[in-house]
Amino acid sequence: MRAPLSSLPTRIWRGAVDLLVPSLCLACAAGVGEPASLCVLCWAKLQHLDEPVCDMLGTPFVYDQGEGALSAAALADPPGWDRARAAVLFEDHAAKLVHALKYQDRQEAGLLMARMMARAGWKLLAEADVIVPVPLHRLRLWQRRFNQSAFLAQHVARLAGKPWRHDLLLRTRRTRAQVGLDQAERRRNVKGAFEVSPGGAGALTGKCVLLVDDVRTTGATAEACAAALKAAGAARVGLLSFALVALPAKPHI
Repeated sequence: MRAPLSSLPTRIWRGAVDLLVPSLCLACAAGVGEPASLCVLCWAKLQHLDEPVCDMLGTPFVYDQGEGALSAAALADPPGWDRARAAVLFEDHAAKLVHALKYQDRQEAGLLMARMMARAGWKLLAEADVIVPVPLHRLRLWQRRFNQSAFLAQHVARLAGKPWRHDLLLRTRRTRAQVGLDQAERRRNVKGAFEVSPGGAGALTGKCVLLVDDVRTTGATAEACAAALKAAGAARVGLLSFALVALPAKPHI
């Protein structure tokens, strides 16, 4: 079928851009057909977290245990949020994407991550009333120049057609970096560090909130955020991350 005439200028422009600036794999720099993407080989190296997974932790099951099934870990120590999903397991190949966005300001990596998160978290997105990123303290935001979780939340919201708010949840206390801390230390580090902004409770009361972060390690930060959101009246809190650390005993992440 012949393309509509109205699309021809767009196609010509894209062709010119691709000729001048060819699209490269975000991981290995091989040529790819679309911008903000991976080549087939690098895509296959990611450990995708497809269903079936624990509904509360998002950790993979060996076999399908039915809708809403919970893992033994979730039953033994329920988290502060209600449901969780992640796109991939955190390993070397996923880390390249995370670090490209977080430390190298490569927004094209974030665009790919957001697409993958929207796919993995479609059930959580379907029930979400508002999407909220894990916030940075204002001093760390000034140092880092942007909040990678807010970038992901914005683009996940755009893909899902959902509202997002970067101003509802605040990090009111500056905490030390979580890298190198074990689970108990991380929980102490972020306890009471988050608050809902003045007047923000009205936008949260009775709502299902989807919290967005780039990497979930022990879940300590997400639990502190969920506690603040629920204290302000949120009915449910979901958690959507790009990557999930399978072994949170590794404190160097």
